[in-house]
Amino acid sequence: MGEMINLDAYLQRIDFSGSPAADLDSIKKLVARHTRAISFENLNPFFGWPVEIDLPAVERKLVHSRRGGYCYEQNTLMQALLESLDVPVTPLAARVLWQAPEDSTPAQSHMMLRAEIGGKPYLVDVGFGVQTPTAPLRLDTEAPQDTPHGCYRVLQADGEFLVQVALPGSWAPIYRFDLQRQAPDDYKMFNWYCSTHPDSHFTRDLIATRPVESGRYTLHNNKLTFYPLDGPKRESSVAGPEELRRQLRDVFDIELPDSDVVTWSFSALFAGTDGPVP
Repeated sequence: MGEMINLDAYLQRIDFSGSPAADLDSIKKLVARHTRAISFENLNPFFGWPVEIDLPAVERKLVHSRRGGYCYEQNTLMQALLESLDVPVTPLAARVLWQAPEDSTPAQSHMMLRAEIGGKPYLVDVGFGVQTPTAPLRLDTEAPQDTPHGCYRVLQADGEFLVQVALPGSWAPIYRFDLQRQAPDDYKMFNWYCSTHPDSHFTRDLIATRPVESGRYTLHNNKLTFYPLDGPKRESSVAGPEELRRQLRDVFDIELPDSDVVTWSFSALFAGTDGPVP
């Protein structure tokens, strides 16, 4: 077991009442509360700020500073939570296939977790953005699995697992992975690429997502989209930097500091300016 989470502060952050336990019902509630309270977002890479993924730094940002984060932050926090409940956890890495050909083999760039819950193997992932599963997924069945925000299935072949999400009329691949445990230094390398490399979409585009009871919000640069549980998506354009800050606060519950970097980056986004903050 690694470093211990500040459990009381975390539970207050996700508005979890009562004492969490290692049973499936409790962990389902924790995953649901976590994904709704702590938005997926990549603002640090977008601003050119470092992304620290050790547990104390993740807690400072996601719990105490009321920020969100991406997979290495979100699932580091979830791993510490599960370990505090004595749930056996294996940190894993996946090759992202979302919106890519199913037979492609991109580099491993996504962190998620295998958890042993009630003697059964589950995939727990609170950090995949727009297609984050908002409930644990069984790894020992290929049957469709309903969650509060979509239906998923986990296929197995040649020692690998393929996670898919149900779209109207089809199944779309999300990512592929095996059960090889990843070390902290592995994630440091993955995180360095995702948060600093000019080819990483996290350094180029502003992204935020948050599930709510009635659906899921996503923000991609200046486009805000709501995907209801039923019915067509609704899209709108964010008018400018001040509205963008308001949407991040009101829709995604992200508190940003007053900073010249934030001001410049948001202005550059609407001006169509590329390149790092000077």
